[in-house]
Amino acid sequence: MTTKKTSFAIKNSGSDQWRKTEQYLIPSQSSPSTGKEYDIYPTFPASGEIKTGYDALTQIIMNHPIIAIDGYVGVFFDELKKEIEKRITSSGKQIIWHNTSDSLKPSAEIDELIAPFLGGDDPLFGTRCTLELSDFFDKPFPGSLNVIPSTKNIFIIMGCGAALAAPNAYTVYIDLPKNELQFRMRGGSAINLGATVAGSNKEMYKRFYFVDWIVLNNHKQKTLPKIDLIVDSQRPGEPTMMSGDSFRASLEAMACNFFRVRPWFEPGSWGGQWMKEHINALPKNVPNYAWSFELIVPENGLLFSYEHSLLEVSFDFLMFHNNKAVIGAAAKRFGFEFPIRFDFLDTFDGGNLSVQCHPTTDYIKKEFGETFTQDETYYILDAEKDARVYLGFQESIQPDEFKAILEESAENATPVEIEKFVQTHSASKFDLFLIPAGTVHGSGKNTMVLEISNTPYIFTFKMYDWLRMDLDGKPRTLNIKRAFENLDFSRKGAIVKENFISKPVLLDEGEDWKLIHQPTHPNHFYDVHRYDFETSVFINTNDSCQIMMLVEGEQVMLETQNGMKQVFNYAETFVVPAAAKRFKLTNLGTTTARVVTSFVKANAI
Repeated sequence: MTTKKTSFAIKNSGSDQWRKTEQYLIPSQSSPSTGKEYDIYPTFPASGEIKTGYDALTQIIMNHPIIAIDGYVGVFFDELKKEIEKRITSSGKQIIWHNTSDSLKPSAEIDELIAPFLGGDDPLFGTRCTLELSDFFDKPFPGSLNVIPSTKNIFIIMGCGAALAAPNAYTVYIDLPKNELQFRMRGGSAINLGATVAGSNKEMYKRFYFVDWIVLNNHKQKTLPKIDLIVDSQRPGEPTMMSGDSFRASLEAMACNFFRVRPWFEPGSWGGQWMKEHINALPKNVPNYAWSFELIVPENGLLFSYEHSLLEVSFDFLMFHNNKAVIGAAAKRFGFEFPIRFDFLDTFDGGNLSVQCHPTTDYIKKEFGETFTQDETYYILDAEKDARVYLGFQESIQPDEFKAILEESAENATPVEIEKFVQTHSASKFDLFLIPAGTVHGSGKNTMVLEISNTPYIFTFKMYDWLRMDLDGKPRTLNIKRAFENLDFSRKGAIVKENFISKPVLLDEGEDWKLIHQPTHPNHFYDVHRYDFETSVFINTNDSCQIMMLVEGEQVMLETQNGMKQVFNYAETFVVPAAAKRFKLTNLGTTTARVVTSFVKANAI
């Protein structure tokens, strides 16, 4: 079975009142495409029909006497109620509604409840929440609604946590991709769980990350086995839906074959022009693109297609359904957390990234409640001749002097001669720079970095940001104190080139292929290989998930043992789960195909 590429006829939705972004709103329908360009809307074939619209949704639910319409924060539940009610009442039946929001604790009480997880006045960081969704409601709300079925009336409980109140009801789950949640937040149409007023965007994002997403994802995991209907609600007026059985079958097929998440893209103060020039489907009316969330799964979605209909769900569902099939032996260590991320950092014709570091494992556990830290690498996908990477300290580094100069710069906006303290290294295509936690680093301008890292992604302690303003015109937040609580000053001088720039080694080769090892640091729990081949190569997963990208060439065809095939283009990230066991990559281009892959080291499990 070969899955089809899709193309889309879409308009810029940046002016919509309910979302603030220049990124397109994904349509509900696609059309086949044979294009060889980067696909911003990758799909996987659904195992059952995807239906579209409120008429279809109403037809499905109206024959059930008791219905729980659960869902994620940011869902427009009022719209759902309005559209469902006018269709059901026209049929002669009456609806008895109960909104879960009516049973929430007062917002002041919720604020007090979650305060220990929000980091006080820290503008960026909190601690992973340990609450349950039921803690947000007044007792005895969960499981307390006893309703007698009636042929004349339909009882609907709607809102976040509806399945808690009616555990035996027909369960509809309304999902919303996290990028669209953030666009709605910026547009003023979505606020935090249990809140009655909006905070600043940074305040709301911090609360999403450390509280809402954790609480709601835990609830989602418990609800998944009993979902009768899954609904994608990102397009107002045009929901798409699939039966729960078909949804779980689709997740199972994906967990045993391959997937691409839907990437999303953001401009930034240092952003560049490479993605604008190389990814033609992206909107061009932005100043730059700094990031692509190629595979940052806490915020990515998965797109399913049936004929021309599309449905997107959050990535969390895949791990909740069958984490062992996806990450194999690594599930023993990581549970339902996907361990590795890929993302782009684009500084072509842009600026240097901030000088920064990331927390050590002990620090991130103690301060933020994370189970593993942000050990990174920079894989150079493309670079200009003058491209540089900041990495490691100069041999002469004096920590107290460096800190004093950084603090004076932050206080008085004075420039810092960073190269007096931090080394720079020339960067060329396929170089791999090793950045275990505690290492001072930053990409220089004119690089296109494929950042291969552990999954945590927001824990960056900036020390110097070249006196720049953010895109909102405000200074970017620095974390000099936290940085100096984590910096390893032994990573300096000649040691840096010896131990923090990977030295490729040929592991194996055949008639027209080579397997190259690009070793990571001993502190990294993941490794990096690259396959260079002219025709095809067979790869074993060895019970480890393979995160891959075509870093040079035009296209490759993936074939799994289960008979599924998919074509991937240059710079697309794709994943082969551990359960696929053995697969084949075929070069469809006219030049050598080079595919980089990352996976959890066997000795790290």
